[in-house]
Amino acid sequence: MNINDLPKKIPVFPLSNFIIFPKTTVPLNIFEPRYIDMINDSMKSNKLIGMIQPKSFKENNKNPELHEIGCMGKITSFRESEDGRFLIELKGIIRFQIIRELKSNKKYRECEVNFNDYYEDLSQKNEEIKFADLELIFKDLKSLFEKRGFIINWKALEKQSLDETINALAMASPFTIEEKQVLLEAKNLDLRKTKISEILATYTFDQYNNTTIQ
Repeated sequence: MNINDLPKKIPVFPLSNFIIFPKTTVPLNIFEPRYIDMINDSMKSNKLIGMIQPKSFKENNKNPELHEIGCMGKITSFRESEDGRFLIELKGIIRFQIIRELKSNKKYRECEVNFNDYYEDLSQKNEEIKFADLELIFKDLKSLFEKRGFIINWKALEKQSLDETINALAMASPFTIEEKQVLLEAKNLDLRKTKISEILATYTFDQYNNTTIQ
């Protein structure tokens, strides 16, 4: 996709504790009627939807306040299950900033967005970070994942490019909503690596404290 093809408005899918990065693909299981509508409409047009985190999540709040920054993805795979759910794969394209939410008679939410700060997401250049720089981060992340009962196929990850690996780990990590949002907003991979490192430092510190108290 090039800059001129970017839409001015997109449907947005607020999903708590979930982020998608450019160049990564995630599976989604769609069952809520308004998001079934969204996917239907999207499949008939440009197949683009914006994933964004709500700032807080309350069970009864249909329209939670949204973070400003999300990531637009393209539906790359679609099938309908026998019970009427949509099983899709969404590939992250470029991050966006919400300018304003639009009023419409649709059940789902739409926003006017701009992509000005994130055009680099569309480029193919690989960041100059070596795996050697990341060994400690991976070691700490691995230990955090295991403590939280998360299972990751590390061998498969090592076959991916470095930016795909870091983004996949950031997406799957057991970090908080706020921490994931910080990683999404980090301008480039080098900064994201630093932020992961800083977040992990607070987790290992907490664990150290807990063992000392006991």
